[in-house]
Amino acid sequence: MPVFLASVSAVLGAILFLRFGYAVGHVGLVGAVAVILLGHLVTVPTALALSEIATNRKVEGGGEYYIISRSFGLRIGSAIGVARYLAESAEYAFYCIAFAEAFRPLAPWFHATTGIDWNPRFVSLPLCAGLMLLMLRRGAELGIAALYVVAAIVVASLVAFFLGKPIGGHSPGLHLADKISHPDSFFIVFAICFPGFSGMTAGVGLSGDLKNPSRSIPLGTILGTAVGLLVYLAVVLKLSTSATPEQLAGHELVMADIAVWGPIIPIGLACATLSSAIGSCLVAPRMLQAIARDRCVPIGGANQFLARGAGPANEPRNATLVTGVLAMAVVTIGELDFVARLMSMFFMLTYGSLCAISFLEHFAASPSYRPTFRSRWYISLTGAVVGVLMMFQMDPVYAFLAILAMIGLYWAARFAPARTGDDVADLARGVMGQAARRLHIRMQRQVASTGKSWRPSIITVSHRTFEQGGQVSTQLLGWLCERHGFGTYLHFLPGMLDRQTYEESKRVDAQLVEMVRDVPGVFVDTVVSPSYRTALAQTLQVPGVAGMENNTVLFAFDAADPKPVVEEVVDSALFADVGSKNLLILRHGTRRFGERRRIHIWLNWHDGQNAPLMTLLAYILVGHKDWRRAEISIFAAFPPDQVLEQRARFEAMMEAGRIPIRKENVRFFSVVDGQAYHSLVEGSSAQADLVVLGVTLDRLADKREYLLTRYPSFGEVLFVAAAEHVVID
Repeated sequence: MPVFLASVSAVLGAILFLRFGYAVGHVGLVGAVAVILLGHLVTVPTALALSEIATNRKVEGGGEYYIISRSFGLRIGSAIGVARYLAESAEYAFYCIAFAEAFRPLAPWFHATTGIDWNPRFVSLPLCAGLMLLMLRRGAELGIAALYVVAAIVVASLVAFFLGKPIGGHSPGLHLADKISHPDSFFIVFAICFPGFSGMTAGVGLSGDLKNPSRSIPLGTILGTAVGLLVYLAVVLKLSTSATPEQLAGHELVMADIAVWGPIIPIGLACATLSSAIGSCLVAPRMLQAIARDRCVPIGGANQFLARGAGPANEPRNATLVTGVLAMAVVTIGELDFVARLMSMFFMLTYGSLCAISFLEHFAASPSYRPTFRSRWYISLTGAVVGVLMMFQMDPVYAFLAILAMIGLYWAARFAPARTGDDVADLARGVMGQAARRLHIRMQRQVASTGKSWRPSIITVSHRTFEQGGQVSTQLLGWLCERHGFGTYLHFLPGMLDRQTYEESKRVDAQLVEMVRDVPGVFVDTVVSPSYRTALAQTLQVPGVAGMENNTVLFAFDAADPKPVVEEVVDSALFADVGSKNLLILRHGTRRFGERRRIHIWLNWHDGQNAPLMTLLAYILVGHKDWRRAEISIFAAFPPDQVLEQRARFEAMMEAGRIPIRKENVRFFSVVDGQAYHSLVEGSSAQADLVVLGVTLDRLADKREYLLTRYPSFGEVLFVAAAEHVVID
């Protein structure tokens, strides 16, 4: 009951009594209903999200801050907690201002008696200071006891309102779209009215005083939200049928003119706002005290000062004092509508953040997140999206500044004495892990792709990772896979898998991650195996990390490597054929791809299967920013009787735009034998930054290392053997 009554008393408060006549007068009955429903598209998902989070673990003092920080981490909790604290402090000021409005009917008498014009601050400032002093002396017991009395008076005032008759001159019946001649915009009305719906979380702040908060908070919050929604809809319907738009917009306490006994409305307003002010004055300091107790305030010794409590109940006296001073400053400078719009921005920000985190947590599926009450991901997503959209519709400048403020609070939390960690990064990792898992499984169940949709999924294993060759290999993987595919680089550690080699693999893995930090598209890991051959056998069976099977294997060696190293590459390449994967062999030298401006592709009568893959790989390379100035040149050498046929085929493909190469960069040669071909290649491509040559496994098995070490004057050479039929049509 305390949670329910706190929620209902906050929801059915100042905005209901003072601003819904204004709302119906400015946007009509349909517009007012839209304001209510749109507002609840944020508050209902937030209530459900908070109820879910509250049942995740034992809830102690600190309200929403405690719930969020214990579920999502101190850094997220402190950022949202400080923003929520500021909103609660502004709400405290708002209710003090609204309480003063209940005395406006006495303004003529006051002026006649004193000769001084009425100013609501005559009541709101003393009330703000008085409540602060009262809370410093009496604490939470007084506020909770008052809830029952206040709820009874609010119910009585609403009953008197609903039993009232239309104001004289108003025709009975529904007036769906009637409004004043020069109304405020819908979103200004929404911004002013939204704080009325935000009170549904008021009871959460009592978490430290509840016997069973994990049961009381969800039940009381959801019930209070539902009752508030129904009452708001009933009130706007009654207002629309009881007064003209001009009467509704021109008189703040128009409900008193409609009610059976008018004075009950100011009395109900005074009680509701007084109760809400007491509630805010109770909740805000406890939230600030909890933040300071966790040492999450990034200001010197402020944590010790704000966390200090008094008496057996640990009353937050210092935090109450700070909250009172802040609220009095807002009361001094703010009018009712100004503070309402300020509160709307704060609440939208914190509620949108709560819904977003709840939505992400559904996908992160952390085992430590085990609430007994479950909302739905699409409800939380709706709350987050609507919250952000409404912020920008209400005031784009303040919305942008509010988001920057939230980012700033999250960033500032890193300087707090507490070890907050990077909670957003942890949450994002969980979400990305789940997304990758689902996509991986889904892609595995799809029909294998055809050659027309081919994309590189390249894997390589090497023990020379931290030499020049390893860096060149990862660089090539990054170029080929950053946009269009996925690259996997495995570092081979020789030996049997035991505790020592396992620990070594973890240490090396950290080095690998750091090494490829600036190489997008490459996943790195280690493999411990007795020999390179067994490591390669394991590698060929590794599933694709990105959800698609690895379709290509990359080997690399240095042009200066001794013959045994090259022989090992040849043997490994021939062995890799058991997996029916495309084969890439990179021979690198000291040029490191030179200026990255000239790519030469050489095609001959052996490359019928290789040509499409060679051309596609070159096209992928020039699409990378590091090769943006590069040009592809194709040199096609065929026997005399095939030259015309091949030229016609290439020209047709270029005209259709399937090969992004200019005609002048394609040259055809007529050669009669292999010796003439080799001389032609050597004389034309010595200055190229990358030469792409085709190779077949039969010829590799026959010629072995000779096939890979020809053209010693060249820089980097990429040998390509296609096992798949890649289509370029």
